[in-house]
Amino acid sequence: MNLAPYAMHAENSRGRRHPEPQHPYRSDYARDRDRIIHSRAFRRLEAKTQVFSTRYSDHFRNRLTHTLEVAQIARTVAGALELNTELAEALALAHDVGHPPFGHAGEKKLDELMRAFGASFDHNLHALHIVEQFEQRYLDFPGLNLTFEVREGIVKHSRDFSPAQFPQLAEYALAERPPLEAQLMDWVDEIAYNIADLDDAREAGLLPLEELLREAPVFREMYAAVEATHREAREKLKFNEALKRVLDLLATDLIEATRRGIADSGAASVEDIRRAPKRLAGFSETAAARNAELKRFLTTRVYNHPAITKDRDRSVRCLEELFLYYLDNPEAMPPFYTELSAHEPRYVVVCDYIAGMTDLFLLRRHHDLFGSARRAAT
Repeated sequence: MNLAPYAMHAENSRGRRHPEPQHPYRSDYARDRDRIIHSRAFRRLEAKTQVFSTRYSDHFRNRLTHTLEVAQIARTVAGALELNTELAEALALAHDVGHPPFGHAGEKKLDELMRAFGASFDHNLHALHIVEQFEQRYLDFPGLNLTFEVREGIVKHSRDFSPAQFPQLAEYALAERPPLEAQLMDWVDEIAYNIADLDDAREAGLLPLEELLREAPVFREMYAAVEATHREAREKLKFNEALKRVLDLLATDLIEATRRGIADSGAASVEDIRRAPKRLAGFSETAAARNAELKRFLTTRVYNHPAITKDRDRSVRCLEELFLYYLDNPEAMPPFYTELSAHEPRYVVVCDYIAGMTDLFLLRRHHDLFGSARRAAT
């Protein structure tokens, strides 16, 4: 693999917490990628909501298929920039393993519940907890024993953490920027979910084409170009082609704008990237504005659509009721969690248990205890 000098080379990794011998034909980042794929937390993503629950259709994205789309875009963008595609793929595959049931609404509710105890819930920090401690697959160490750069990227790909406010994360060099492979993650994630959520909303019948053309200028431009050459084609196929062109526009801009940012900074090594005064990966101003338009449109017309919010709010109420029930009845959790609750703060153990649940498992447990999960899911 021919990498740019500012790419993260596997042989320059800061290593694993528990040293292991090198694999004969896989790099450390390839091994990390494979460990993530084989983890239980990764498999559970298949049964966690992205936006649309399975009551709409089983054709829509779930958290796992979304993750695979993020990984595909991440590899493409990283490869075009001559970055380490194995590291980028590992980070993309791990970026959502800490998500609780019911998407961002579930995360928001868990965070609200934890704040009552002076704590918080962040799916990225929970992902770190999963890969460092919660996954138990190996004889010689807890967790997955991932490389420093993958663990660092899980923590820092979305935001900068204050060293003073998060002393427990001190080992992750909070004063430094993460490598470019990690800096790309939020951007490729946004590309993936903006495109996918428009596609699924249209398929669900919640998004009239006229509304999308009127309120999303970048899509309107792409659709007009398709219409000019394929006027007689089926509307669905013209929609698909326009959406594909939006994806290509954003991914291409991310590559070109990041390349310009690197060149303008004069960065010639990973250490230069780490010491840069700001992150260097990102869209141009024009593409950032267009991407923001899509996000605003989705928030207004899709994420807050009554058909979505009604289903989501019922499910999140089930999550809250289960959390409060297990706080008062820790013996109702599986033995592993019951034992943990005798030695660790109960609210933390309850949060970990619920965050690991799939959507349907949580609703089934709620039904077993309260008899209302089926009504909440319909």
